[in-house]
Amino acid sequence: MNMRITIRHLGAKETTACVPALADLLIDCVEGGASVSFMWPLPLDKAQAFWRGVAEGVARNDRVLLVAEDNSGQLVGTVQLILAMPDNQPHRADVAKMLVRRSARRRGIAQQLMAALDDAARAHGKHTLVLDTVTGGDAERLYARSGWQPVGEIPRYALMPDGQPCSTTYFYKQI
Repeated sequence: MNMRITIRHLGAKETTACVPALADLLIDCVEGGASVSFMWPLPLDKAQAFWRGVAEGVARNDRVLLVAEDNSGQLVGTVQLILAMPDNQPHRADVAKMLVRRSARRRGIAQQLMAALDDAARAHGKHTLVLDTVTGGDAERLYARSGWQPVGEIPRYALMPDGQPCSTTYFYKQI
């Protein structure tokens, strides 16, 4: 069966309404070993608090939240564009929390989310994008294939959800 994916922006109210589904997605990714700022086990209340904070950022227009939904309307992926930058960087945005549910991976969802993210960045007048990811992981290969340029690696920058140190590679993209 082909999975049809819909990518869309969520406003603040809709983000708040989707907190349970977003928290479930985050927990799934962290349980699967994604180094996205959280340790395992990730308590549900902590995951929900994170997404409530994202909803507040969306309400302030500090960030854009994109989600990917499958045929049944299940949330299977998400990514954020952080718009709030210092005064001397009005042209720049950060990419954060690229998450795809483990059961939905390797179907092009991350690529679709990143293409939609580029469009959202352009719509907000952003043309320099920056992100970081675990060195050597699947996401690093995705970004390289998608036209992102590696800047460098910081050894032992963060911890994996199981507590093991990992290196981080920074990327940028001009759109």
